[in-house]
Amino acid sequence: MPQYDVDLFVIGAGSGGVRASRVAAAHGAKVAVAEEYRVGGTCVIRGCVPKKLLVYGAHFAEDLADARRFGWNVPDCGFDWTVLRDNVLEEVKRIEGVYGETLANNKVELIKERAIVTGPHGVRLAGGREVTAKYILIATGATPDVPECPGHEHGFTSNEAFDLDEVPRRIVIAGAGYIANEFAGIFHQFGSHVTLVNRTDVILRGYDEQIRDRLLQIATMKGITFKFHAAFEKVEKQDDGSLLVHVSGGHEPIACDALMFATGRRPLTAGLGLESAGITLDDRGAIPVDEDSKTGCDSIYAVGDVTNRVQLTPVAIREGQAFADTLFGNKPHRVNYDCIPSAVFSHPPLAGVGLTEAQAKNKFGSVRTYTSDFRAMKNVLAGRHERSLYKLVVHSETDVVLGIHMIGPDAPEILQAAAIAVKAGLTKQDFDDTVALHPSMAEELVLMR
Repeated sequence: MPQYDVDLFVIGAGSGGVRASRVAAAHGAKVAVAEEYRVGGTCVIRGCVPKKLLVYGAHFAEDLADARRFGWNVPDCGFDWTVLRDNVLEEVKRIEGVYGETLANNKVELIKERAIVTGPHGVRLAGGREVTAKYILIATGATPDVPECPGHEHGFTSNEAFDLDEVPRRIVIAGAGYIANEFAGIFHQFGSHVTLVNRTDVILRGYDEQIRDRLLQIATMKGITFKFHAAFEKVEKQDDGSLLVHVSGGHEPIACDALMFATGRRPLTAGLGLESAGITLDDRGAIPVDEDSKTGCDSIYAVGDVTNRVQLTPVAIREGQAFADTLFGNKPHRVNYDCIPSAVFSHPPLAGVGLTEAQAKNKFGSVRTYTSDFRAMKNVLAGRHERSLYKLVVHSETDVVLGIHMIGPDAPEILQAAAIAVKAGLTKQDFDDTVALHPSMAEELVLMR
């Protein structure tokens, strides 16, 4: 039998790579993981964790204003971006340390260098060290995709958004996906004038149409500007340091102080040497894998965003767990990709699970839908006219709830529990038979008739 330096070599210490590493090690494997940047990956270092902390910070703008309607003598409050920024970065550093401790406690060797594949069982580190492994796992994640236009270097991406020196007075955000809409809400609450530019007229593609239309309506009412059917032509830097963004579609050039690109993410596979193991990437640069996350090379696997299956942290974690359990724990299982809940932490947030109305009609023909369109009790007393919208998509014949879609305060928190019902295949009658928890926003889910 061939002798290898390690049983498993993982390239990338993000959520998927760390989970796979520590679980494989717990099963008795000798594991090494290489990370060229920081332990924790996109989610912990420059994604969902620091972004959610900014979302919390942004919410105080409305909460402080609303507090006056609830009897609190709140003075006019100033906002110090540098305090929030530095506290968020400190928290990210703390979590990164926890990830490192987790690897160390499980006796995983952490190598803080770039690694590339040299063959089915070989890896070369940036410092020149060669390592052999029985199995190799690629978990390098994804990286922001920036449109190629003259002057694009004057913009930044979500990777750099957490390190800004100040909140821009005017910001253009390119894109209309979840990153674009989340940062649009964040910067708006921090006092920026936000213009969101998109090459089509659809925001949040893949979410239910009624829900995303409601977000567009609310965001517009709050003062966020949308420019649709607008592709980037060029970006010019002005003498005063500001930018002039030229877009197509008959739109006037947009003057701003900062430009953020949130135009999608592509798998981070460039220069990994995968061709040395006979692995061919797809047209997006993703690594094709089978149901067990195995590539075209029997000894090399891939999990997480680098496979471009479902770009969500909890999915990467499950893929890493399934990989380690199957190969090293004698507990073979696969990830089930049905009914994965997702959320957009916009202002207000939205969330969904299961089939949208359009998807359900395409699959089953006719379906029944139930909606609740209401103002949250807190918004009523606060004098806010912002309305929440909940929606159930139900199979016409079986009465099974095929999807739940929501926009409103705490929608993601409510949706997590409701997703269990969709995953379990419960019926609309099961919802109707459940007594409402009053007064709550969540009770609307069991009161639709």
